[in-house]
Amino acid sequence: MSLIRKTTHGLVAFLLAISPASGALSGEPVMTASPSPMATTAISNAAGTAVSGKNMTTRDGWPKLLYSREPHLHAALQKKIRDLGLARYAADRKLAVALVDITEPRHPRVATVNAHEMMYAASLPKIAILLGAYQKAEDGDLKIDGPTEKLLTDMIRRSSNSAATIMLERVGFDYVADLLQSDRYDLYDTEMNGGLWVGKPYAKAGAVKRDPLYNLSHGATPFEVARFYYLLATSRLVSPEASESMLEILADPAINHKFVAGLNSARPGSKIFRKSGTWRTYHADSAIVERDGRRYIAVAMANHPSGGKWLSQLIVAMDDLVFSPENVAHDHMENHNDTVELPNKSVAARRS
Repeated sequence: MSLIRKTTHGLVAFLLAISPASGALSGEPVMTASPSPMATTAISNAAGTAVSGKNMTTRDGWPKLLYSREPHLHAALQKKIRDLGLARYAADRKLAVALVDITEPRHPRVATVNAHEMMYAASLPKIAILLGAYQKAEDGDLKIDGPTEKLLTDMIRRSSNSAATIMLERVGFDYVADLLQSDRYDLYDTEMNGGLWVGKPYAKAGAVKRDPLYNLSHGATPFEVARFYYLLATSRLVSPEASESMLEILADPAINHKFVAGLNSARPGSKIFRKSGTWRTYHADSAIVERDGRRYIAVAMANHPSGGKWLSQLIVAMDDLVFSPENVAHDHMENHNDTVELPNKSVAARRS
């Protein structure tokens, strides 16, 4: 990770730490953060740059989701969670959610609850293997032929563990880990409490490369999964052609539960590009959803026996928010967005 990115994280964390928090769920711990040691030493030099907005976009001019929280949408998401009776689970960090309206891809609108909560995500991180395969093919070290594409499709649409294990071994544990932590993608970041991680075969074999912060074999945070989908939706994963191929593999999910069950029942006609995960009490789902001219990213993760039911309800609630008159009214308007909450040191220090 570059010094500039770490410094910016530290500056934003410092500003959040000294500013009153707003919009927190009733009973939810207010998330603040202190600057990292590196950021503390460089904060005076970086302050003018970050505050002026020069670091609010990527080098190629795309907005960073970190600085794209839309206050009205954020507050509405928290209200939906309260209305569903899930606020206390969010307060206990048993539920974490990210919603990004990308109907206007150059002006994303972000709403989150526990955005950087690192949780066991079961099969959801198979999307990292998908990315690794296409990046390795771009590097010239792997061929995406017919049999390989079938393995990748089975791994995503049907969540085949055997296909995932074969592909992970072909791509390589170290390759995937390095790719997720690379400056290009930065989908796992210790300064941001982790992110997308896959370090174990989807088989009985022992873990090969667990995540550095929480020792998880298959983990994720809602925010970094949302970033994965934003990069994919804007053709920035590997290449435009590879992004299109990955989207096709994520389309037409074969497992009808969680997000898919909720949308098929309450919002038929939705186009869903999706990957989910389930293990014991851990439930995770993630998707790009398209319908009636609108497009959004939804990610939700829960640690509760009823988590699958929660996610079916949550996706309908998030769909309502995206299509609400209040949200639609923000189309074509100049954004006045906030910063997504950052993890504090006590959160980053926990181990599971």
